[in-house]
Amino acid sequence: MPKVYLLLGGNLRDRFSTLQQAREHIAVQVGIILQSSKLYETAAWGKTDQPAFLNQVIEVKTALSPEQVLQTINIIEHELGRVRLEHWGSRVIDIDILFYDSLILHTQRLTIPHPQLQHRRFTLKPLVEIAPELMHPVLSKSATQLLEECEDNLEVKEFIE
Repeated sequence: MPKVYLLLGGNLRDRFSTLQQAREHIAVQVGIILQSSKLYETAAWGKTDQPAFLNQVIEVKTALSPEQVLQTINIIEHELGRVRLEHWGSRVIDIDILFYDSLILHTQRLTIPHPQLQHRRFTLKPLVEIAPELMHPVLSKSATQLLEECEDNLEVKEFIE
């Protein structure tokens, strides 16, 4: 079965509890969670006048197609209270598909690998924790190499509950 890497994040309400609920929903609706990174706290990226985010990367074994994964995580986001008001705005939960095996996919609704992951330290640091040698199929670089080359200087610190 394919492995999909998901980035979980949120900066509203009880962030810790929301990420825990997201993992529970994913385990039931998407597939078996094989690995989970630690939780990391990061200042908002893109639109910076908002609360800090908690982020985590998980590896999931799934029987779903990429499009089914996207549809399912959108439903999970909605179930957990996500309302899409503004691009890069505050949100209760955000679940992004980073990789789906080594698939390269570009449709109107979905791009895999995630097109911005190499520019985001808050994505790369937890990814490297669980999959340091994972190769980016477009850039032909490991997650570790991408983190070493990342120019994003936002601090990504381990979250201690």
